[in-house]
Amino acid sequence: MREVVTGNHTVSHAARVARAQVVSAYPITPQTQVVEKISEFVADGIMDAKFIKVESEHSAMVACIGASAAGARAFTATSAQGLALMHEVLHWAANARLPVVLANINRAMGPPWTIWTDQIDSLSQRDTGWMQFYADSNQDIFDSILISFKVAEQVLLPAMVVLEAFFLSHTAEPVDFPEQEEADRFLPPRVATHTVDPEHPAAFGGLTGPDHYYELKYMEHNAMLEAEGVIKRAAREYGDITGRYYKMADPYACEDADTVLVVSGGIASTAKDAVDEARAAGKKLGSLKIWAFRPFPREAVRELLAGKKRVAVVDRNISFGQEGIFCTEVKASLYGRDGAPPVLGFIAGLGGRDVKVRDLLAIAEAAEKADCPEFNWYGAKP
Repeated sequence: MREVVTGNHTVSHAARVARAQVVSAYPITPQTQVVEKISEFVADGIMDAKFIKVESEHSAMVACIGASAAGARAFTATSAQGLALMHEVLHWAANARLPVVLANINRAMGPPWTIWTDQIDSLSQRDTGWMQFYADSNQDIFDSILISFKVAEQVLLPAMVVLEAFFLSHTAEPVDFPEQEEADRFLPPRVATHTVDPEHPAAFGGLTGPDHYYELKYMEHNAMLEAEGVIKRAAREYGDITGRYYKMADPYACEDADTVLVVSGGIASTAKDAVDEARAAGKKLGSLKIWAFRPFPREAVRELLAGKKRVAVVDRNISFGQEGIFCTEVKASLYGRDGAPPVLGFIAGLGGRDVKVRDLLAIAEAAEKADCPEFNWYGAKP
């Protein structure tokens, strides 16, 4: 079943098709349409779920944590300052091993006040223990949410699906929705093993001393490592049902490329057009889309970038005083590898500035120059 829908309403449909049982959210631009549509689904009886209205994003995540601890499939959505307000309880969801799924519509952090996009809001949460997936199309959004629920409920870690404000959230594209029976076959009802149950009392999040806390973190880290294999299996299973297969690190024309653009989010779609244009001009350019940021696909990045002459990482984010965050991750993955290519970082598109085909071609051209700096602010006008 194909419909033309915005990215935000794609998120709403994904929560419906995934049969989320509890949705709690607080509206914030550019996320508001997501929860408006879900509230309509619930009110009209199209979606069998509890929709909980709360007074803040912090409370929205708390409600999802409670619902998930009780055994329900819980979902929410937010953006920017809303995600920042959730920060404390993002740790709680991950450390309590609760498979909540959250859609974050990337919005740049203020001040100055803005409603446009970059990735700093979600990447600021990278060490909270949440899996993160970065979508480059509305179809990607829908599929990523279903896959995220599947993986989260197996490894018992929460998952965040990330999409860019306006470039995806308010842009309408054709999206193929699986039949509900197909979706149910891929994502059956959640079966929780440890839940809040008055008939069987247990402690949840109680005080833990140094004798056990360390091992709990060890187990949580191993669950994140285990998630890589689970993601691959879930993506294959989903592809067998829908014909759409996802890779944690997805190459495009990388086999014989001299220069590879490493990209994420909506820029990944633009990069394919840039590669096609460069190839038509006889240049060996390729691109590598990072779909899964946590867990980071270290081995795939190593394999796919081995033997390249240079790598240009385009980051719609910045770790102030360091470099782009994806760039740091790529460098860490390649560190110490024989023949690892030089990795050059380019900051682009902060605050919603458009990154066009010509910009990516210019970045690739700059990376090919012998005197190109390791770190670059592309297009900045100081």
